[in-house]
Amino acid sequence: MRVLIVDDEEEVASFIKSGLEDYGIVADTAADAIIGQKMMAEKSYTSVILDINLPIINGYEFCQIIRERYRDVAILMLTALGSTEHKLTGFDVGADDYLVKPFEFRELMARLRAINRRRAVGPIESVVLKMADLELNVKSKEVRRGNRKLTLTARELALLEYFMKNPNKAMTRAEIAENVWDVSFDTGTNVVDVYVNYLRKKIDKDFSPKLIHTLSGIGYIMKEDET
Repeated sequence: MRVLIVDDEEEVASFIKSGLEDYGIVADTAADAIIGQKMMAEKSYTSVILDINLPIINGYEFCQIIRERYRDVAILMLTALGSTEHKLTGFDVGADDYLVKPFEFRELMARLRAINRRRAVGPIESVVLKMADLELNVKSKEVRRGNRKLTLTARELALLEYFMKNPNKAMTRAEIAENVWDVSFDTGTNVVDVYVNYLRKKIDKDFSPKLIHTLSGIGYIMKEDET
């Protein structure tokens, strides 16, 4: 694992770098996205730990750049901005995980390892998942319902894929968070519910039968019937 830490707070960046090196991980630091881009062009990184409040180019914009150019790089956003909206924006622009400052270093390491394990999984076979008239091509990420092609964000695609690989199975919010986000479920956030609602609006709102159902006191289930 080789990690690039992009944070304009020198003390924070140095602390993370030192901690990673204690685990035998090679780590470099960059004070802004411009320096970060140059370093990524010169070296091969498996992961980027990225702050949001950066000078010149903010962390959201840099995350998009990384995701477009380096699709296999794991991105962990590490920031003091901890609202649900900030987290949703982070996931929408391509972050694999989101950790709020102040943090415990053991948790940072656990999350970093988790997102790298997921990124290290081999190529997915070309396969089309189906339920009713909904189809998801896991390789091309194309989604269709009936004759309509649907546009989903990366996180919505990951959520849909998890649902479609687990049909007719009752799933708790904790299960969904741990399998789609690779994080322990935080009962103080409604990120899972927000994304399920986003997904419902795209694949269920204008179609029948409805496929994603709420299970009171449990979580969600994907099934064809509404009974």
